[in-house]
Amino acid sequence: MPDPDLITQALARNLKRLRADRGHTLDALAARSGVSRGMIVQIEQGRTNPSVGTVVRLADALGASIARLLDYDETSTVRIVPDDEAVQLWSGAEGGTGVLLSGIEAPGPLELWQWLILPGEGHGSDPHPAGTVEIARVEEGELTLTLDGRDHLVPAGSTASYEAAAAHGYRNDGEVPVRLTLVVSVPPPPR
Repeated sequence: MPDPDLITQALARNLKRLRADRGHTLDALAARSGVSRGMIVQIEQGRTNPSVGTVVRLADALGASIARLLDYDETSTVRIVPDDEAVQLWSGAEGGTGVLLSGIEAPGPLELWQWLILPGEGHGSDPHPAGTVEIARVEEGELTLTLDGRDHLVPAGSTASYEAAAAHGYRNDGEVPVRLTLVVSVPPPPR
């Protein structure tokens, strides 16, 4: 896993650059994302380690992938992310993890995640922008996928696809770990 300070500095640099590229003031980005102006300032100055929810809201508001916000290597047109350099953005109380494996802009953000959710753990996500879709492939265990307040059981070997513009979450109500791969596709922001 890359040095957390490297990720913090990359997030600071990339957030500031993308905000400027999109012509957003601090106040405009705060209004679009629901993240306070003060928090955005702290992030851009590299003084805080924001939650995954905060990073998701900022990425969605900018029409960028989380991977682009956290990208610390901009030297190549082909980005190869070794396993030990994937960025862990979520950790559960029992040791579960949510790891961003890669992401690109195509034409909107496209992200590839790997999740390990241990028994009793779960992660809730705020609604993404309209048109966002997710595909979850469960490799082990049985995922409880909650979408707009309704639970859906996704057993190992199954794939679920859904629109993620409503509140949603991932939970392990079973007794064995759940391993899944998740693809998130966010539409480009309106111009």
